[in-house]
Amino acid sequence: MSMAQQDSMLGKTLVESWRRETEAASLYGRAAALEKDPSRRLLLERLAAIEKTHADIWANKLHEIGGRTPLSAYSEDSGAAYSSEALLQRLDELEQSNAAWYEFLRRVFDDREMIRIIDRIDEEESHHDSTVRTLLAAPVQHIGESLSRLWGAETFHKREAAGWLGDAIYGVNDGLGAIFGIIAGVAGYTANSHTILVSGFFGAVASTLSMGVGAWLSTRSKNELAHSEQEHERREIMDNPDEEKEELRLLYQLKGFTENEAIEISERLSRDPEQLLKAMNQEELGISDDAGGNPWTSAGIGALSTFVGGILPLIPFFFLSGLQAIFVAALVSILAHFAVGAAKSVVTVRRWWASGLEMTVAGILVGVVSYGVGLLGTMLIHA
Repeated sequence: MSMAQQDSMLGKTLVESWRRETEAASLYGRAAALEKDPSRRLLLERLAAIEKTHADIWANKLHEIGGRTPLSAYSEDSGAAYSSEALLQRLDELEQSNAAWYEFLRRVFDDREMIRIIDRIDEEESHHDSTVRTLLAAPVQHIGESLSRLWGAETFHKREAAGWLGDAIYGVNDGLGAIFGIIAGVAGYTANSHTILVSGFFGAVASTLSMGVGAWLSTRSKNELAHSEQEHERREIMDNPDEEKEELRLLYQLKGFTENEAIEISERLSRDPEQLLKAMNQEELGISDDAGGNPWTSAGIGALSTFVGGILPLIPFFFLSGLQAIFVAALVSILAHFAVGAAKSVVTVRRWWASGLEMTVAGILVGVVSYGVGLLGTMLIHA
């Protein structure tokens, strides 16, 4: 690549970087203008100022090589009719896009000055994406509700119990659906009760083992990810304690605390680095110290509930045979589907009967399709 081509590429890169930061600054400003809550508006204005600073950095770099910024970074109509929520959603997408853009530039350019600028911007924007998502998700809460969320152990234990119950229900659901499908398919292929029972039983065993291993790996992976994020947050507190304290203050203001209340709480927590870490984990990452599950508990609940769900359609075959066993097994499976669907309403917001009917229809569909496939297999073999 010639020197002229390199300069042209650098110029276009600087213009694009400037355009991205200018767009972000403008959108943050528009979101701030639409925001009615003073604390949220202040935070958005500060983010807009940071983005404007980053745009100026790229503009200055562009001027150093003899270039100039365009008259407009992007269409002035962009975002004109957006609601505050829509603007925040667009900003969330833009922050992720910009992070990918700067990662791309790291691989393309080996210029130390460019890398230094990107490092600075990355450091200053490291929390923008999570902050935007907090703005999108966090309603303004009363101070008592916020404190309860911070230190309410009872709330955590209720949520933890609900999590176990949900895992158990979904495990039964998976086992029931999978084994009912196997039974229906094999019954369509042969009316031999022993073959159906053996196929269904080993299917239940395989589903049980698969669910147990999957639940163990999933929980372990979540715990490792949470631990990694917590350690990253710990390093940030050690390197920039004042910056983290300021961020915590803003997060509390977003939750409905007054500025004085937020300052008092963040000051008190920052006296102990471990307490500051716990608060940042909770407020920024949404991770509590007790949030990590036990992989073995998850594996046990997943495996046991899947086996229970899988064994239900097989029970009639221990006592009956032939078409009678198949008919009773189908009836038991359909009723079990309704019961499991109704039980799912405990961990969802749906009506129990609607959830039960939905599950029943899904179970019948699985049974009919599987039975049809079994019949088709018989026809093909005997053709």
